[in-house]
Amino acid sequence: MSKRQVVLIEGDGIGPEISAAVRDIVDAAEAPIEWVAADAGLGAIERTGHGCPQETIERIKAVGVALKGPTTTPVGGGHKSVNVTIRKALELFANVRPSRTLPGVKAPIAGVDLIIVRENIEDTYGGIEHMQSNDVAQCLRLITRPGSKRIARYAFEMAAAQQRKKVTCVHKANIMKITDGLFMEMFYEVAKEYPQIEASDIIVDNCCMQLVSKPGQFDVMVLPNLFGDIVSDLCAGLVGGLGVAPGGNIGDGRAVFEAVHGSAPDIAGKNMANPTAMLLSTIAMLRHMGFLAHADMIERAVIATLESGKRTRDLGGELGTREFAEAVCRQISQATAITGYTVAASAGSFTRAADAVTSVPAGRALKGFDFFVEHTGIPAMPAKVGPFDLKMVSNRGSKVFPGPTPDIVLVDVHRVRYEAAGQVSDGDVMAAVAELDKSFKWMHIEKLQDFCGKAGYSLAQGQ
Repeated sequence: MSKRQVVLIEGDGIGPEISAAVRDIVDAAEAPIEWVAADAGLGAIERTGHGCPQETIERIKAVGVALKGPTTTPVGGGHKSVNVTIRKALELFANVRPSRTLPGVKAPIAGVDLIIVRENIEDTYGGIEHMQSNDVAQCLRLITRPGSKRIARYAFEMAAAQQRKKVTCVHKANIMKITDGLFMEMFYEVAKEYPQIEASDIIVDNCCMQLVSKPGQFDVMVLPNLFGDIVSDLCAGLVGGLGVAPGGNIGDGRAVFEAVHGSAPDIAGKNMANPTAMLLSTIAMLRHMGFLAHADMIERAVIATLESGKRTRDLGGELGTREFAEAVCRQISQATAITGYTVAASAGSFTRAADAVTSVPAGRALKGFDFFVEHTGIPAMPAKVGPFDLKMVSNRGSKVFPGPTPDIVLVDVHRVRYEAAGQVSDGDVMAAVAELDKSFKWMHIEKLQDFCGKAGYSLAQGQ
C-alpha cells in the first residue's frame, strides 16, 4: 500500500505532545501516511527569525496537505500569527469548523451538529491598520466580491456533498451596509444555483443568541472572517470546548488541518494536554485525502473511548495525553482490520469563471470624497471647495455638523464629506484637497463613487 505524504508542523507548547499522540493513533490504524516534518512557531523564530519560514510554506505547497499543532501568537505585539501567515501564503480561503456533540463529553446542549464555514483571508484580518493621530487608531475592513462569492460557493458545495439541507449567511448588514451587504448579496447570488438547499440569513448578534438557545435550527453557516472566528469558538463551547473542536483550512488543491486551541505553555511537558481536537482534525484530513475507512476506524475508536469514560482531565477524566492515546489505540486494535482503502481526489477549486474579479462597471461615477482632518474641536470647514459642497462632519462615527452638536467625547480626527452635484474627475478631487491643505492638517482621503446608480458609500448620518 503506497503512502501519501503529509507535512506535520508540531508547533510549540503542548504541540509536540499531542502531535506524538496523533502519530501513534494514525500508525495504529495503519493509515498510509508518511509524515514530513516542518517548522513553525517559537522554535522557528529562534532558528530563522520567522514564525513561519518560507521553506515551510514551500513544503506545504509541494505536498498539498498539512497537519498543524498549536503555535503561540503574542497579544499586542511580537511576531505575526503563524495561522494567518499560512492561510494567506497558501490562499486557504475556507476555514471549516464542525461542531458536533460527542458521547461522554459534558456539554451545555445536547444534539448539536453544525458546520461553520468562515471566510479565511479578508475582513479585518488583512492587518491594514495604523495610528491616524495620537487619539485615533484605524483598521480597514476589506470584503471583496470574488472572495465573498468563493466562500459562499464552498459552503453550498460542501452542503450538497454532505447532504446538508440548509446554509445560513451570518452578517451585520444592518450596520455595515456596504461590506456585509456585499457579502450577503454574493451569498444569495450563489444560492440561486443550489435550489435544493434552503438559503437564509441572520444578523450575527441574533445568531449568537439563537445558537445558545436553539442550535438545532442551524446546519451549515457561512460568515466573514471576524464573525466566523468568534462564532466558531462559541459553537465549540456548545459541544465541550476547544479541546474537542477540529478545524481545517481549505484552498484550491491545498489544505492545512489544525487544532484550533492555544499552545497552553503552562501545561507543556506535563502529560496533561488533550489531543482530541488535533485527532478530530486528523480524521477530517484523512477524509479529505480519501482514506475514508481509516478515518472511520479512528473516529469509532475515539467515540468508544469517550463512551467508556476514559477521558483527559480537562473533560473530567483522569488520563494523561499518552494514556488517552493508548486507550484509543486499544480500541483500534479490537476493530476489524482494513483490507482495502478508498482514495478520492483532493478538494479542487470551487471557484468558477463567473466568480472571478469583475471588470469596472461602465456606469461608475466619482461623486465626492471624504477628507480626514486632524483638528482639536470641530473644524470650521469651507461650505464649498471647487465643485464640491460640504455635506457632513463626523467624529468617531457620529455626525457633529450640520445640526446640533451631540454630547459626545471628541477625538482629534474628523471625517469631512464633500459631494458634487454631478460627476467629477480625480483632478477635481486633487485640486480640492490641495486647496484644503492650505488651512488643514489632513490624514487621508477616500473617494466616493456611484456604481451604475448604486452608491458605493454610505449616506446614512453618522456612518
